[in-house]
Amino acid sequence: MNPPPPQDTRRLGKAMTFAAWIVALGLLTLFFNDKLNRQRNPNQAVFSRLDASGVREVVLKRNRFGHYVTSGTVNSVPVEFLLDTGASDVAIPAALAERLGLQRGRAVQYQTANGRITAWRTTIERLAIGPLQVSNVPASINPAMHDMEILLGMSVLKQVAFTQRGDTLILRPLE
Repeated sequence: MNPPPPQDTRRLGKAMTFAAWIVALGLLTLFFNDKLNRQRNPNQAVFSRLDASGVREVVLKRNRFGHYVTSGTVNSVPVEFLLDTGASDVAIPAALAERLGLQRGRAVQYQTANGRITAWRTTIERLAIGPLQVSNVPASINPAMHDMEILLGMSVLKQVAFTQRGDTLILRPLE
């Protein structure tokens, strides 16, 4: 059998080099996307522990932007929460509320940092962050929110005890 012409070998070598670069770039993209996602939400796997009195508490780490973002569930569906002590209510983006099957109630007006908006009242049957659960949570469906994070406001946070120490926030059931 005759060896392939040098021109065909060079072409194959260039194609293999190109394919190797594409694979390497794909792997680097996956690696850095995962790393950035963990920096944005360091609480993807919610950590809980028993305190000295035997009460289960949730321990959250602050993200690199200074916020507490965590994974949780709404009516057993996985979601992401941004804890916001400045929000009086739980605010759910309209697209996410639809995916969660939440019903729009009466329309209400809110004054937000971005101006006045019309939202709809709703109730979350069960909200959970790890083992910490809250039932029958008043919330609002907000059409002005475009990302898929739920703002976890005081309508939930007033039902739990929370303590901040450095870059850690500890959530406990109220006694």
